[in-house]
Amino acid sequence: MIMKTILRMLCAVAVLGMAACGVRYGVTHPLKWHEMNDASVVGDLVTVSDGGELVSEHSYTDFILTGQAFTEPDASASVWFHVGDNSGYEVLFHNGPMDGQRMTGSLATVRNLYKSMAADTTWFDFSISVRSRNITIAVNGVDVVCYTEPGQIFRTEENAGRRLSSGRIVIRGDKGTVKFRGLEVTPLAPGTVNPCDTMPPVDETVDQIIRLQQRNFPVIDYHVHLKGGLTKEMAHAKSMNYGINYGVAPNVGEGGVGRMLADDAEAIDYFNEVSAHPFLMGAQGEGRRWIVQFSPEVLDRFDYFFTDAMTVVDRGRISRIYRPEEVYWDGRSKQQYMDMIVDQTVKILTNEPADIYANATYIPEDSMNDDYALYWTDGRVDRVLDVLQEYGIALEISPRYRIPSFDVIRKAKDRGIKFTFGTNNVDADFGRCEYAIQAIEECGLTPDDIWFPSMGTRKGRKAVDYNNFGRK
Repeated sequence: MIMKTILRMLCAVAVLGMAACGVRYGVTHPLKWHEMNDASVVGDLVTVSDGGELVSEHSYTDFILTGQAFTEPDASASVWFHVGDNSGYEVLFHNGPMDGQRMTGSLATVRNLYKSMAADTTWFDFSISVRSRNITIAVNGVDVVCYTEPGQIFRTEENAGRRLSSGRIVIRGDKGTVKFRGLEVTPLAPGTVNPCDTMPPVDETVDQIIRLQQRNFPVIDYHVHLKGGLTKEMAHAKSMNYGINYGVAPNVGEGGVGRMLADDAEAIDYFNEVSAHPFLMGAQGEGRRWIVQFSPEVLDRFDYFFTDAMTVVDRGRISRIYRPEEVYWDGRSKQQYMDMIVDQTVKILTNEPADIYANATYIPEDSMNDDYALYWTDGRVDRVLDVLQEYGIALEISPRYRIPSFDVIRKAKDRGIKFTFGTNNVDADFGRCEYAIQAIEECGLTPDDIWFPSMGTRKGRKAVDYNNFGRK
C-alpha cells in the first residue's frame, strides 16, 4: 500500500490546477505513472500481480479513462480513482464463473456485479468515466454501471472514503496476474454532464439496496420477465440505477402469461437477442410439457433454469392454480386439494431438472392463501424441502407474492438450502426486492445462504416425461 504521506504530497499538487500539471480538458493522453511498486511497465503494457501498485502522474476530477485488460484465470486487480488520504472509488477486474465473487466492472461496495461481460485470457475493452456526480463503467462497449452519487450518500464507516472528490488513478494487483494496455485518459471540464444519465439518483438515506451493497451482500433478482411494457433497455437502465443485478428469463413452454418460446429455435433467437446486455440469462419452464419441447443442449446455454408448481396436472387436466376458473375441486375439501398440490410439487421438482423452485409454496389466492399456515403444515413443508435438499435446488423468495413464509425460509436455512430472490414482474413497474430484504433480516440470511449458477446441479439430471406428454 502507498504511504499516507506520499499520497498527501501527490494530492497537494492538484491544488495548482490542471493547467499547471500540463493537462488540458478534452485532450486525450496516455496515462503516465508517478510511482511504481512491484509492478511492470513496458511501453504501454502494465502488469500487476499480488500487491503490485502504480500511481498516476496527475490528479483528475472529471475524466474518461479507456484501455484494455487481460486477466489470468482466477486473477483479480482493481483500478482506483479519486485516490487521496483514505479516499477513492474502486473498480474491480475479475472474471470467471458466477460463483458469488464480484465481477469485472463492479464499483466495489456501491454497485457490485455478479456476472462479467468479459472472459479470462482474452483482451477486453473497458472505460471508466466521471462526469460531475455520475460514474459510468463499460466493459466491451456495454455500460454495466451508471451510478449518480446523491447529495446525501450512505456509507459504512469502513467505506466512508468511497465518494467523489479528486485525486490520482491507482492500479492495484490483488491475486494472480492482470495486464492493462493502451491506457488513455481524457480530462473533462468541471460540470460535464453524462447525457445518458436520465434517471433520478436513489435516496440513499432510506435505500436498503445500498446498505446490502456496503456489506457485499449479493443483490440479484433472478426472476425478471420482459413483458408488460418492460423492454431489455428499460431493464438495463433500472438495474444500473437501483443497484440490483437482474436475471432476465423468458418462459419456455406453454400456457403462461406474456412472451412464450415454443421450441429450440425460438429459445436460441431469444438468447442471442438478450445476451448482449449485462443480465444473468435464465429460462423458466412454463406448463409441464417443456421437458419434451426443448433439448437439454439448448437449455444449457442459459445460466440457470427455474420452474414452479403454479401449473399442475390434476386428474389428467392441466390446471393453472393461479386462475380461479382452473381450480377444479371435484368434491374435494381444501385440505385434500392441498395434498394434490404438494404431490404435484414433489413430482415436478423430482422429474423436471431445475436450478430454482420459483413462486415457492404458492397456493390459490382467492380461496386458500389467507390461511397459508393452515395448509402449509410442517409435514407438507418437509416433503418439499426434502426434494430441494436431495437435488440441490434453490428456494426462491418472492417479493411479489410474499412467499414462502418466514417460518418456511427458516426451516430451509436450517437444512442448508440456498435461496434466490425473484420478483416475477407483470409489467415495467415493479419493486426492489422488499420482501426478500425483509427476509434477510427476519431470518438471519447471510451471503453464504445465497445460490449462484456455479452451484447448479441440473445439468447432471435427466428430464423425466412423467406425464407421458411425449408419447403419440
